Amino acid sequence: MKPNTQTAMQELIVQVRGAIPFNMPEAEICTGKCVGCPKKLLEFLDQELSDWEFRLQDEELPKLGDINRLAKTSKKVHKALTRNGLV
Repeated sequence: MKPNTQTAMQELIVQVRGAIPFNMPEAEICTGKCVGCPKKLLEFLDQELSDWEFRLQDEELPKLGDINRLAKTSKKVHKALTRNGLV
């Protein structure tokens, strides 16, 4: 049985928070040459995840497009962090 969209979004947020190093010190993030700004990407993604966490607490039901958009954004940030050697 497939989960509802609220459960799917919660699971996605848990997966992303587990895969992305949000707690990495700034000194480690901003070393050497950057491809994109990893610090800004981390801040942006953290804000997106926090926004959805609050919206889910308010019992808002995400649409499939919302889940897909967050997944795509997360993949792009993960890819950029990989290029910078942070993941």
